[in-house]
Amino acid sequence: MTELESNNIKLNLAGVAIVSEELTEDSFETWKNCLKNYFIGNGLWDVVSKESKPDKTNKHVREKWKKKNALALHAIQLSCGSAIYSKFKDHISAHYVWTHLTERDWAQVRQPAPSSDHDEESHVEDNGSRKHLAYEHLYKAIEEGKWHSIEEILRQNQDAIREIVSSHKDTALHIAILSGHIEIAEKLVITMDAADLEQKNEYGATALSLAAICGAKKLAKAMVCKNKKLVTIETADHEDGHLPVIVAALYGKKEMVRYLYKVTPKDELSPEKGENGVTLLNSLITAEIYDVTSMLLKRYPKLGATPDHGGNYTLKILAHKPSAFLSGTKLSFWERWIYHCFDNQVHFDTLSKILLYSSRVVPEINYIHQRKLVHVEVVKFLSHVVKEVRHLSKLDLEKMDMDTIIYDAIKHGISEFIEEMIKYKPEIIWRKDKKGKTIFSHAIVLRQEKIFSLIFTLGTKKSIMARRHDMFKNNYLHLAAKLSPPPQLQRVSRAALQMQRELQWYKEVESIVQSKLKEEKNAINKTPEMLFTDEHKKLTKDAENWVKSTAGSSMIVGTLIAAVMFTTAFTVPGGNKENSGLPTMLETQRTPFLIFMISNALSMFSSSTSLLMFLGILTARYAEEDFLKSLPTKLIFGLTCLFFSIVTMMASFGSALYLILHEKLSWVTIPIIILSTIPIVLFSILQFPLLIEMTYQTYGSGIFDKPKRKSYFAKFPAGLVWWNK
Repeated sequence: MTELESNNIKLNLAGVAIVSEELTEDSFETWKNCLKNYFIGNGLWDVVSKESKPDKTNKHVREKWKKKNALALHAIQLSCGSAIYSKFKDHISAHYVWTHLTERDWAQVRQPAPSSDHDEESHVEDNGSRKHLAYEHLYKAIEEGKWHSIEEILRQNQDAIREIVSSHKDTALHIAILSGHIEIAEKLVITMDAADLEQKNEYGATALSLAAICGAKKLAKAMVCKNKKLVTIETADHEDGHLPVIVAALYGKKEMVRYLYKVTPKDELSPEKGENGVTLLNSLITAEIYDVTSMLLKRYPKLGATPDHGGNYTLKILAHKPSAFLSGTKLSFWERWIYHCFDNQVHFDTLSKILLYSSRVVPEINYIHQRKLVHVEVVKFLSHVVKEVRHLSKLDLEKMDMDTIIYDAIKHGISEFIEEMIKYKPEIIWRKDKKGKTIFSHAIVLRQEKIFSLIFTLGTKKSIMARRHDMFKNNYLHLAAKLSPPPQLQRVSRAALQMQRELQWYKEVESIVQSKLKEEKNAINKTPEMLFTDEHKKLTKDAENWVKSTAGSSMIVGTLIAAVMFTTAFTVPGGNKENSGLPTMLETQRTPFLIFMISNALSMFSSSTSLLMFLGILTARYAEEDFLKSLPTKLIFGLTCLFFSIVTMMASFGSALYLILHEKLSWVTIPIIILSTIPIVLFSILQFPLLIEMTYQTYGSGIFDKPKRKSYFAKFPAGLVWWNK
């Protein structure tokens, strides 16, 4: 293969053969024109534009049409990219995909007010009507927020309140809300009839839908009080569509959602009535309005197992929201402590009350408290959904694409999701996807230690589970031998620590599989050990280079300190007595001198020790196993000794200054001694986090949480099985 061919494979084929660049918002027009020209030039446009249809009577013509349709579909897929095309992967019509990409999904559906007379005229020409121009003065008065002018116009023409005042068929009330003049809108509602509030603009939006978008709760109340039918009027032909409560949820207006949900007839949200219920449910999850979500699901449990218009199930959306769970929320040490204090009312009753009060005045504590409330509510909500899903048949689960949902939850590290699934549907631990992988297989490949740790709760079933293979004959140890996905690998800083984490995973999985599986070969004829070596060649080399670089740099510092301390030991401040050779300061300034000598000796010994450690690192063999304990231990010990030598060196320096200057320039001593702490502080900032991370990862409690056995009783295909909790 030539270099040019190799580069072409790496390039996006869309840019090489069909269009200049992939479909994005910025490149839409260019993409559309290029692709259309491609279709015309290759005789495919009649299929895409639906100028020709398949002839059911003529097999030859029908097959020719199907071939052209497939070619057009392939061209769209190449040029728009897999991420966008995945939305239409189940459709087989090139015309359908082209139409939705060019007209619906990428159309800029907006409804701004005209900004100039020129714009207004162009809208007039487009709509073929000039009727609204008669109310241009009313339109401008509303835009400028001049209530007195509006009042005067309405006094002269009472019908103007219900007339169309813009080219987009907006009424005065629509324009007031769109312009942000909510007070004017409230006054207009008072003067309007109930039927007038039902008017829709060009995009099918009522004034209540627009109020829902901007979160004007008081205005919405005024409209609903005057006309209760408004909450059931759908926003037809609008990009957000559906009932006002759904529109509010889509825009994340929490208070508006709570109000509209309360006044919306609940039968409107019934799964038997249509998709409004499940659409609202999924929108509420996205907007994190879980209190309303729980109320809706308790009323209609079936919504949890019902797809919305886009084919999305509630579980699928939850599997993509790690922030809704504790396992997906990043908290520092003190934040996590505060988080758990809110949870334990028995042992920390007084502390919990203090924190609860503090949350009202301290934003950080309030944030933690709110996240806690969300997490508790979501787990309860998830529990209700899983209870409903467990009654589904195997066919329904496949239709829901449960395997993908579980995979996504594992990928995002949502351990609570998997725990709830196992809790209410224990047999799911034995379920294999199309590639023969179980939930624990995915947990190993995706390096999700919290989820993999659930295997330790299985008791004797753990040994049975550890014998599983996928369709490529990979056992669990083969999967652990593969390189971590980049996002998981990057969670650990430094290549050496990444290599150590990989070895920890490998060793942990190795401890639960049978001995014969350690030498077993997979479909490509590799043992786990061979696969580990092949997958980690680059990482091993990077780790070796980093360790050598760190040891070499630290060795230079250690050498300088050792040399200085050795020299200083024989050139003590104040000199020596001629008759005895003892230091002069030993008698006159005994304590400071002893501090000087002891710190000098300690610095000398610790720097020498660090040199030996770093020398041992530089001459190591750098085998894969060395990165697990040997090399990290030497590096930890070497850096600790180096840090100690720097501290004692500065102590020696400070005491020497004191001995020399304390009689004549004592005021200079203290500032210089304070400044001498700067190297210590800098070393702490730059190297201490690394030292702590290495120590914790090497000698800490480990990355795997081996929970106590839990007690569940489940009936599996093989018979009755106890799962201890």
